Amino acid sequence: MGSGEDSGAGVGGGGAGGVVRGAVLKALVVVGGVLLLRRLRRSTTRWDHARAVVDALSGEKFSREQARKDPDNYFNLRMLTCPATEMVDGSRVLYFEQAFWRSPEKPFRQRFYMVKPCPKDMKCDVELSSYAIRDVEEYKNFCDRPKDQRPQPEEVIADIAEHLTTIHLSRCERGKRCLYKGSTPPGGFPNNWSGATHCTSDMSIHKNGEVHIWDKGFDDDGNQVASVWGTKAGPYEFKPAPKLNYDDMFSPLNFSAPLTLEKKMESSYSIDDQ
Repeated sequence: MGSGEDSGAGVGGGGAGGVVRGAVLKALVVVGGVLLLRRLRRSTTRWDHARAVVDALSGEKFSREQARKDPDNYFNLRMLTCPATEMVDGSRVLYFEQAFWRSPEKPFRQRFYMVKPCPKDMKCDVELSSYAIRDVEEYKNFCDRPKDQRPQPEEVIADIAEHLTTIHLSRCERGKRCLYKGSTPPGGFPNNWSGATHCTSDMSIHKNGEVHIWDKGFDDDGNQVASVWGTKAGPYEFKPAPKLNYDDMFSPLNFSAPLTLEKKMESSYSIDDQ
């Protein structure tokens, strides 16, 4: 009897001990998960943010959907971006061009983007600067060419011309659609194209691969110059190249537009000297 009672007591004690051990293990798992998450968050470096922006900007994107929904304010434009070289300080240089959809071989805007972390004393994550290109003809369709037929890295560095704009991007808060969002500093940058005296740029990079860009030119009185940068309706929304279905093949957006439409686009949207 005594041994039976002891045995029963032993089983009961073991069950309670198992519950305690299980609770302790669960607590350890939770604490361990929290510590791991904190470590992962701390491991995101300033250069990780810069690389994330480079990856998000790279590729072929179109404003096709906007052009279909609001043809009075938006054209179907192609945006193409790809890595061009890397500077000695680690900054990544991207080649960027925009063209009318029907004539991708004739880009109307060509730039270099230089991507690097924001200075430590600034409240932002990534600094995205645009630069003019010394000989734009040499770089047309840079991203579409085989690498051995492109200007080489040392040539790219030599062809980086005057600084145009800088956008300071910050990581978006949790729950937002965007990954990074930012703009040029207050007052923008000097620009004298077609009656403007200065320009501003806003950019947001989204989780689904979209890149929204809104460039605007202003006169001395702060009025947006209507003849310069296309629409006042909002930013251009460039979305990753879609796979065309049967109906898309016969969309009016996929046929050649009249030359006058292209000229209108070039005069109202592009800023060759920005």
